[in-house]
Amino acid sequence: MSGQDLLKTVVKAADDKRAEDIIVLNMKGISLIADYFLICHGNSDKQVQAIAREIREKTEEQGYELKRMEGFDEARWVLIDIGDIVAHVFHRDERTYYNLERLWGDAPIENLQSELS
Repeated sequence: MSGQDLLKTVVKAADDKRAEDIIVLNMKGISLIADYFLICHGNSDKQVQAIAREIREKTEEQGYELKRMEGFDEARWVLIDIGDIVAHVFHRDERTYYNLERLWGDAPIENLQSELS
C-alpha cells in the first residue's frame, strides 16, 4: 500500500466516526517526522476515543504497524504515529488552543474531496 492509500484509509476512518474539520497538511520537505499530518477533532471524550480507535483499527487491518498512540485515556489530544502519517485527534477545545494549522501554516493543505466521497 502506498502512502496515498494509507492517507485515504486514515482520512476515511476519521470521517466514518464523524470527525470534524478534517485537514491534512503535506509536511514533505517541512518536517522530518512525517510526510502528512492529519488534524481533526471530536466534540466529546468518547468521540475523540472512537475516532482514534477507528484510525488504529483500520490502519492495522491494512497491515500497517501503529508506532505509537499517546493521550488516548485523557482524550484531549490523541497523537497517532503511523510512520509517514501522524494523526492529531483533538477534543474541540484543545484544537482551538493548540492551533496546529497556524503553527504549521507554511505546509500546503491536501485536497480531501476524493477521500471523503
